Amino acid sequence: MKLVFAGTPDVAVPTLRELIDSSDHDVVGVITRPDTTSGRGRKAVRSEVGVVADAHGIEVLTPRRMSDPEVVETLERWAPDLGVVVAYGGLIPEPVLDLLPHGWINLHFSILPAWRGAAPVQAAIAAGDEITGASVFALEAGLDTGPVYGTLTAPVRSTDTAGDLLARLADSGSGLTRAVVDGIEAGELSPVPQDRDGVSHAAKITVDDARVRWDLPAHIVDRTVRAHTPSPGAWTRLGDLRLKLGPVSPADDDPNVPGPLEPGRLAVTKKAVFVGTGSGPVRLSTVQAPGKKAMNAADWARGTRLDENGRLA
Repeated sequence: MKLVFAGTPDVAVPTLRELIDSSDHDVVGVITRPDTTSGRGRKAVRSEVGVVADAHGIEVLTPRRMSDPEVVETLERWAPDLGVVVAYGGLIPEPVLDLLPHGWINLHFSILPAWRGAAPVQAAIAAGDEITGASVFALEAGLDTGPVYGTLTAPVRSTDTAGDLLARLADSGSGLTRAVVDGIEAGELSPVPQDRDGVSHAAKITVDDARVRWDLPAHIVDRTVRAHTPSPGAWTRLGDLRLKLGPVSPADDDPNVPGPLEPGRLAVTKKAVFVGTGSGPVRLSTVQAPGKKAMNAADWARGTRLDENGRLA
């Protein structure tokens, strides 16, 4: 089957590779977000998906919007049978959805109808879900509302960051997507409408969402940090300094915690840094000060002039 692939970041790459490596299908074109600029020279930086497409000699289209006339013109020239979308980063309008004979399918990183929206993995960790998964569904005008072709499940480990979990789902979801494409070509699959019950939404994350609130219980602080790691990165303030934090671990039973700690209050030992929360303390793993690399929390504390009233906020 002739396919067009739309995706942008690294989590979309496993599925693109899976389809390129398939001897049964032909990826005739790739649509990805426009190049960004980075570094002192403001050099153009290709998306991860664009880099893979270039390496395989696949034509790449980088429209600012999927409603741009060049999108329709290019799709008519490529003449794909089916579109596959993974983390493209933009909405596909109805005229484009209706253009392909088999429509478009989307790999979404949740068990739909749970966590429709831009940040399903982050939402699952923040909510304390023990099971999550991935779904391949038929795109329609509504946000992640289309009927589902197939689903897989995966455990959420107690130490998972959003980056860890998303990487696992991206790998396993690539095989699911390939199987769905095979099934559509064979005429063996019919998508099933989503349940009306159990709908939840996962809005796009902002930097403000990633600020740690130390007055919340330790297990919520733990989830908040893991849900925002590595991007945009959990953060807090020490005086005027904004610090980026690595994952924390609840330390209720740690005998090295020097007494009760108020929310945000720091306690430093030779080998560890603890912070009080709304319940018990947590132990910091890494701290990254502005303009510096992330470092072990105890090493950071030794190099920082912390007074006895040191407190994160």
